[in-house]
Amino acid sequence: MNIEGVLCRLRALEPEDLDAMYGWENDTDVWRASGTVAPFSRHVLSRLIDEQQFDIYATRQMRLVVEDKASAEVVGALDLFEFDPQNRRAGVGIIITPPHRRAGLAMDALTTVERYTHEYLHMHQLWCSVAADNKASLRLFEKAGYEECGRRREWILSADGATDEVLMQKILQK
Repeated sequence: MNIEGVLCRLRALEPEDLDAMYGWENDTDVWRASGTVAPFSRHVLSRLIDEQQFDIYATRQMRLVVEDKASAEVVGALDLFEFDPQNRRAGVGIIITPPHRRAGLAMDALTTVERYTHEYLHMHQLWCSVAADNKASLRLFEKAGYEECGRRREWILSADGATDEVLMQKILQK
């Protein structure tokens, strides 16, 4: 199933996405945002793709590939995680590869997944956590209507010191 936005298409992972996933998951520039501390093997990522055949109710997570509708090029990924069907909420994370950033694809992907989760999964809210110094992500989620609902002080440590983690949520349309 493809989930159509204005600029992008969200679709299930396919075996041919392995190389793109390998690049995203092993890009040390995004490890801090994803909470990753070690590289992923192709074997592990291949198993992850295989496990995507199960629905979100079984796995409590879903990875969707973001494609540019105009070119059909894979430009990133959007994850739903910590899916809680009882309280009808999930975390959301997104990555758009550098050459495709600032083209409206991330905003379109968020809007599209919000519509999908509300209409098909009957979600009540989505949430995210963003490093306070990740200004681009904070702007994206604020522009998409997410509101700050908490802050964890000095939560994320790096060689440069500690930074806060901003918790944000969006109540979906009723």
